[in-house]
Amino acid sequence: MLARPTVTVDLAKIAENARTVVSTMHGIDVVGVTKVTCGSTDVARAMLAGGVVALGDSRLENIERMRGERLDVPFWLLRAPTPGLAEETVRLADVSLESEIETVEALNAAAGRIGRRHAIVVMVDVGDLREGMMPDELHAFMERAATLANVDIVGLGTSLTCYGGVVPTEKNLGELASLTAWAEQTLGRPLLVSGGMSSSIELAAAGRMPAAVDNLRIGESIILGVSAVTRERILDLHVDAITVAAPVIESRVKPSAPIGEIAQDAFGGHPAFEDRGPRRRAVCALGRQDAPAEGLRPVDPRVQVLGASSDHLILDVHDLPKPPELGEAVVFLPNYAATLALFTSPYVRKEYVGRG
Repeated sequence: MLARPTVTVDLAKIAENARTVVSTMHGIDVVGVTKVTCGSTDVARAMLAGGVVALGDSRLENIERMRGERLDVPFWLLRAPTPGLAEETVRLADVSLESEIETVEALNAAAGRIGRRHAIVVMVDVGDLREGMMPDELHAFMERAATLANVDIVGLGTSLTCYGGVVPTEKNLGELASLTAWAEQTLGRPLLVSGGMSSSIELAAAGRMPAAVDNLRIGESIILGVSAVTRERILDLHVDAITVAAPVIESRVKPSAPIGEIAQDAFGGHPAFEDRGPRRRAVCALGRQDAPAEGLRPVDPRVQVLGASSDHLILDVHDLPKPPELGEAVVFLPNYAATLALFTSPYVRKEYVGRG
């Protein structure tokens, strides 16, 4: 029996997923991205065991925690800091992704004050419209950034799919490669080309990645085993390295449609219901404060997620051979959005298995 909702992380499966992804990338360095697990040091170690060459996270707090565990690898800050966080960034991160010259100048000043150097990957937007300068702004940025004494430009990068849903292609990543070639000529030295995230895996696996791309920042596919383009399983990876179990707190037969006038639900939605007659439903101790209900797929296909309030997950369990008991665990595979929320929720216990 289960007392409280619990996420279980199989570290051996994450390490194996990382190993498969790294070996499939054919010479492209992989930065293992830990942000969906809130910078879990256990997950970071599993990724390193699988062959990633660096760790990336978007929160300085997570990087600080991982550094405290003496993980001796380069750390990438994947979200540009505000200028006010420049000194903390230089102290904690080896590399950051940058597109605003004011922030880079603040990093340069902070690095000078504390006697360190800081590396940046210059972010260019090739269509997804999340972060990065437009290509025609690169010349002016590089001209100013190249004069800074304590900042090293180590490469160009881009983000794709996460916001605009734009799929990485030979065309848009080819544009990034061409811009990098121009920057290399301007600076007189080679630069890395960071060609996106998990959504770039299919292009690389198919052998269609532009040859200049030599770096990817991958988290979702290693952790969840799916394509960030289709959300289907990819490369025969494990899709169950992360599971969440929620305990049943009520199990009763009820009408399948509410009785009475329908208004808004607690989140301002206007719910609709199919009347299937009396059905057994289970209520679990997990709610939207912990994860979006639509991001939870029951491991047992006979269980159906009906919806959730802030603290209650409502399931149709009528097709199970016997009614679930109070405290019985119902297990789900969370998608990316649900995984992110579950690791962020302080109300969900985290359990790690498969160490070593």
